[in-house]
Amino acid sequence: MRGIRRALLAVLAAAGWAALPVQGAAQAEVPVLLVPGWFDTERDLAALRIRLISAGWPPDRVETITFAQPTGSNRSHADELERAIAELTGRTGAERIDVVAHSMGGLATRWYLLTRGGRRVRRAVFLGSPHHGTYAAYLAWGQGGSDMEPESPFLDTLNAAPPVPPEVEAITIRTPLDTRILPGESATLPGVPDFEVCCPTHAGLLRNLDVFRLVRRFLSGRGLPVE
Repeated sequence: MRGIRRALLAVLAAAGWAALPVQGAAQAEVPVLLVPGWFDTERDLAALRIRLISAGWPPDRVETITFAQPTGSNRSHADELERAIAELTGRTGAERIDVVAHSMGGLATRWYLLTRGGRRVRRAVFLGSPHHGTYAAYLAWGQGGSDMEPESPFLDTLNAAPPVPPEVEAITIRTPLDTRILPGESATLPGVPDFEVCCPTHAGLLRNLDVFRLVRRFLSGRGLPVE
């Protein structure tokens, strides 16, 4: 198994994915769950997962989720997150996990935290999530599209509460070239550190190296640069 892992890392290095130094085992003690956005699946999270593994997270502690209905209700997605988090903590023995959520996945994550609390989540990263809605949602289908409409009943309920429970550390990361989150300030949360990275696309947030450096630094507890 170790030989396979070494071979995998060698391939990643040759492809330019492992250019970042391994940070050691301490950061990898906390499992990570990657959450996709509207219409996306775990395949869209593959590049981010590979980078985390190449930076030192064990493969069995970096999980992805594909929702049964990728354009469906964030409330239902939160139910699926609850099961995924229970499976991940049960399998690894970890008390808490970290979550990296892209786009609408951030809304499902926040709904999970609102309705289940932060007992199982240590840190959360929101990548281009429409916390206050997006005009692009009027072109999106499914209950997920309705949830993302500005001033939707779902968002009104979600944003009436604190952005995340006090025991959960969180950051938001966004790009000025995001044509899916309109206006761009919708990807921010009051009181939560926000970082604008130039200049990936909305989907490119999952592949951009500067974004990954922020994610890695935050999850590994090494502090963050000045906003």
